[in-house]
Amino acid sequence: MLISSITENLTISSKVTKQNVDAILDLDPRLVISMIFQRKPPDELVQPLRMVLWLRTFDFPLIPIPVRTLNRGVEAALPVIEDGHRVHVFCEAGRHRSVAMASCILIGKDYSADEAMSLIKERREVADPYAWHIQRQIRKFEKYWHENQSRE
Repeated sequence: MLISSITENLTISSKVTKQNVDAILDLDPRLVISMIFQRKPPDELVQPLRMVLWLRTFDFPLIPIPVRTLNRGVEAALPVIEDGHRVHVFCEAGRHRSVAMASCILIGKDYSADEAMSLIKERREVADPYAWHIQRQIRKFEKYWHENQSRE
């Protein structure tokens, strides 16, 4: 499992299992977001002062990641990051769904979609934020985020 540090407070990896959970625990994230539909995150991740958010999504072009699901992850992640703690996001390969979520978290931190995708691609070689079905949802989220932030 390759763990990539995107920012000081945001990391991405492929799937977390009972066999590699210690590598994630060593990072001491306060929030772990799983983007895998079919497999519950390992129980070992659940510890005092750590929240695990299971956002059940597919990596399939005909079933896009819902913008509301991305927003749910961003809304959970921003307060954790603002408090100076780490957020870890993972999916099956650490290539699409986790990258989409991390991009949206960065958008919530005032990055543009282009800046977020570029940074993630630079910091995580296997990341593919430019896959059409992933990039489309990142851009939809950016529009949704800016429309909803301007109302507040």
